[in-house]
Amino acid sequence: MKNFDIIIRPIITEQSMMDMENNKYTFEVAKTSNKSEIKKAIEAIFSVKVAKVNTMNMTGKVKRQGMNVGKRPNWKKAIVTLTDDSQPIEFFDSMQ
Repeated sequence: MKNFDIIIRPIITEQSMMDMENNKYTFEVAKTSNKSEIKKAIEAIFSVKVAKVNTMNMTGKVKRQGMNVGKRPNWKKAIVTLTDDSQPIEFFDSMQ
């Protein structure tokens, strides 16, 4: 898999913004990717050093519209912790 196939999008929430103060960044990643692939992709795309990667499988929410019931797809989330001597990711600096 290519680096941009592994990292799908950043997750921008209040909790992820508070975690950025501790050098933690949250991304949606491919469901088939593992921690070492995520670490290599983040280091290649953003030119930073990754200390730790935590992943979790998120279940899709059940939604309904009238009598129709549907389900959003399941997805995988990765919380990436950078080393202390690493620069912050520039993409997120403009969000704060």
